[in-house]
Amino acid sequence: MKIHFIGIGGIGVSALARYYLAQGHKVSGSDLVSSEITEALEEKGGKIIIGEHRVKNLPKDTNLVIYSPAILPENPELKRAKKLKIKCQSYPEALGELTKKYFTIAVCGSHGKSTVAAMIGLILIKAGLNPTVILGTKLKEFGDSNFRMEGNPYPKYKIQNTKYLVIEADEHFASFLNYWPKIIILTTLEADHLDYYKNFKNYLKAFQKFISHLPKNGFLIANRDDRNVYNMFSTIVKNVLWYSLKDKESEKLKKILEIPGEFNVSNGLAALAVAQILRVPDKISFKALSEYRGSWRRFDITKILYPKPYTLISDYAHHPTQVRVTLKAAREKFPKRKIWCIFQPHQHQRTYYLFEDFVKTLREAPVNKLIITDIYTVAGREKKEIMRKVSSEKLVKAINRENVIYIQKNKIIDYLKKNLKGGEVVIIMGAGDIYELTEELKNEKRN
Repeated sequence: MKIHFIGIGGIGVSALARYYLAQGHKVSGSDLVSSEITEALEEKGGKIIIGEHRVKNLPKDTNLVIYSPAILPENPELKRAKKLKIKCQSYPEALGELTKKYFTIAVCGSHGKSTVAAMIGLILIKAGLNPTVILGTKLKEFGDSNFRMEGNPYPKYKIQNTKYLVIEADEHFASFLNYWPKIIILTTLEADHLDYYKNFKNYLKAFQKFISHLPKNGFLIANRDDRNVYNMFSTIVKNVLWYSLKDKESEKLKKILEIPGEFNVSNGLAALAVAQILRVPDKISFKALSEYRGSWRRFDITKILYPKPYTLISDYAHHPTQVRVTLKAAREKFPKRKIWCIFQPHQHQRTYYLFEDFVKTLREAPVNKLIITDIYTVAGREKKEIMRKVSSEKLVKAINRENVIYIQKNKIIDYLKKNLKGGEVVIIMGAGDIYELTEELKNEKRN
């Protein structure tokens, strides 16, 4: 089968492309810019076209088109495919079909989806349960990939069948309503994506509807420590397994986990609960969790020696709560070190709707220096009237702290070279292209 992906460089879409490549299908795709993700897909056999979306990018005899949720209806490749009556599916629709074919384990919630899904995947691998795993991040244990399917790595050999599928169930655009899992993990509930949901009530309703997708013999694994989760599901769902930091396993997880923060102990408890449902011995689960080294852009630590030695951390946090708990974990891990944070707000709408939360979080951040750079613009999701109302400069002004400054992204490296004394912890934080700064700094180390 020939499958064409529009927006193939996206972290979720690319994982699905890897799935179909692993199944032996012919995969092509287009994206506006090249990245390590698109390059990796080319190495796996995908035909990738970089640049403006055009009609000619759509290969002849294409059987299926899968497109990123960020792709607009007027996209020329999508319009052409529909005109030719080629089957077209959004990424969530395509993934939704897969969830019906497997025993699907879906991780949802405002925070922690990638980490919990990765932990579950690693436990099931260690237990010999042979899962297929589709993540919204890259994992070192998967060869720096966001996808894993068991089987012989050589194309001429048929991939082994697997019973289990582990996925992240993203709530943006209500994507997760396409999924039909047997187990759902619910981590946290907090207002987000208000550009789509408009208010927290609508946000909660979407989660309620998703939980209703569970079959009668399905399980909801839910975070007892999250007030919104407990208030919503303590009375309306029968098969709920609650996990809490008060559980006896918490102390052991605190000792064995390499990744810092109480929130990661909570993530570990969620993964452990899944393993127990599937009758994986705790000994195997704890062993797998002790070996977990974190995901791409999830408290990813690198030692930098140039121009002066310091510790570089890359993190994906982009919601006020994520920012708060990540910086708290950093301070706990490095109690006596000077901590600098370089933060790129993600999407004007999120920054606008959660402005006061960002101000409070960043004003109270346990860091010595906070650099805020320009808001990352998400193509196809921004409204001009909101873009005019909010900016990083306005955020810095509202925070009103001497140690909080605004710097353009392309001037940050020079600022670091001139001002770092050596020994600092530098956290580069955000869900946009700020990770490019991390790569530049790593390259400085090698030069």
